[in-house]
Amino acid sequence: MRAPVAFGQYVPADSPVHALDARTKMGLVAAFTVSLFLMHDLAGLAVAGVLVALVVRVSQVPWRIALRGTKAVTVILVITLAAHALRWNPATVSLVRLGPLAVDGPGLVTGIFFAFRIVLLVVGTSLLTLTTSPVALTDGLETLMRPLERLRFPASEVAMMLTIALRFIPTTAQEAEKILVAQTARGARFDESGPIRRAKAFGPVLVPLFVNLFRRADDLATAMEARCYRGGIGRTRLHESVMRSSDWAVLCLGTFGLIALGLVL
Repeated sequence: MRAPVAFGQYVPADSPVHALDARTKMGLVAAFTVSLFLMHDLAGLAVAGVLVALVVRVSQVPWRIALRGTKAVTVILVITLAAHALRWNPATVSLVRLGPLAVDGPGLVTGIFFAFRIVLLVVGTSLLTLTTSPVALTDGLETLMRPLERLRFPASEVAMMLTIALRFIPTTAQEAEKILVAQTARGARFDESGPIRRAKAFGPVLVPLFVNLFRRADDLATAMEARCYRGGIGRTRLHESVMRSSDWAVLCLGTFGLIALGLVL
């Protein structure tokens, strides 16, 4: 049986989005984030949602994988929606009332706006790691931070640490899922009532999870030392990332279009 792809893990495919340089995609993600926070109504977010859907379609990333990151922010979405929709003795006409609490119409629209923006932000930014290999992501980060080396900033080491941290997110999720299944098969209960009991129930999961993570980190450090990794000094690459004219065109036009879209809508 094929193992499920965890959130943030690279999904190889032959698509125009995968062919773009990592720096181009980083710039577009930054512009998309700024554009989302410039929008002030649901119409703008609807247009942004259509753009995200088109990118997911072109990238050939399955929707179940692209939307997997929203599961981690489900609680945040519920709190955001409730914080804006619920009113205490509202002066306006309420949609649903339960004692002094009521769901206000304008508040509900505002809550949907902020929750939808969080969903678009998660899906849009996750496409960067889903369509970019860890090696290309490391090279892109290192290139962007290279001017800081004049200030003795370890750009190569920081880029490597960030990439390893991103790579360990799906690995940690898969490891936690395996431990949960194993503990459940041994009779562990994780659905017991009460936060204290649930916290105690996850103790047998967290201990082996952290032990496995430290063991994996030690194995990774040993493997990097065996391959004579000594940082960015004298490091060579099998494939040098080069910004082509198409990458520059997509970056400039995409950034301009996204910022303009955020200002207009």
